Amino acid sequence: MLGLDDISKMILNEVADITDEPKGAYNFRVNSGLAGRNTTENINIVSKENGSGIDIFIKPGTKGEDVHIPVVISESGVKEKVYNDFFIGDDCDVTIVAGCGIDNCGAHDSQHDGIHRFYVGKNSRIKYVEKHYGSGNGDGKRILNPVTEVYMEENGVMEMEMEQIKGVDSTDRMTIAELKAGAKLLIKERLMTHGNQTAVSGYKVSLNGEGSTADVVSRSVARDTSEQTFNACIAGNAPCSGHTECDSIIMDSGKILAIPSLEANNVDAMLVHEAAIGKIAGDQLIKLMTLGLTEAEAEQQIINGFLS
Repeated sequence: MLGLDDISKMILNEVADITDEPKGAYNFRVNSGLAGRNTTENINIVSKENGSGIDIFIKPGTKGEDVHIPVVISESGVKEKVYNDFFIGDDCDVTIVAGCGIDNCGAHDSQHDGIHRFYVGKNSRIKYVEKHYGSGNGDGKRILNPVTEVYMEENGVMEMEMEQIKGVDSTDRMTIAELKAGAKLLIKERLMTHGNQTAVSGYKVSLNGEGSTADVVSRSVARDTSEQTFNACIAGNAPCSGHTECDSIIMDSGKILAIPSLEANNVDAMLVHEAAIGKIAGDQLIKLMTLGLTEAEAEQQIINGFLS
């Protein structure tokens, strides 16, 4: 596939479910260089003049097409900051698959900071999938710091799936969204940390238009001595509805800080937040163990179901 080595192929499979050259538009970035690109009649990808990222232009009315823009780092010591801007026309219905994987077998830290900005046109529907993954047996860290900005026009819909399950030593994620009238934002975050990993997830959603809605849901598991912080704020600046929810399982000596917050700046803003942190219930473990599973296997089954 595009002359990539086995490690790059493995990471692409993990973060973007890619096992062969994908159909449609794509841009593969490997160790800070362009490894492959394809455009279509409706989707154009252009490198920024300063080399710091790409611009993706999706024509109005584009439907049923996919865009893949995964990033792979397989060399120790690579550090980069990339800006990717998406200009999505009116009346579109497309899927965008991003994600970054770092395989670090060396002594130096490897780091990817990705800033994605989405300008979503009127009546467009976007599904955005972003997976993060780390591997490698080196002493160098695997660091991912994504920033996502979403600016939605009237009646746009954006579904975001954010997943980080394995191998990332440190992450600091920030998502900012501004919604106009009738726009809808749905975010599902799945996160697991282990060892001495740290993870920070921040969300700031501004519901600026009448009838705009947002639903921000996080599921996380903190194992070993890892630490997590979830900080989500929904601001209702018009007649709107918003909901944020954080459910977490804490294990071993893990630490979790959940900070859901609401800002109501309009009398017709309807906002709700929920947060729950707890350990795996003993009766759940016992029930699965009576079916022949070991305690470790039972724990894993519960975690898999919780994060699905």
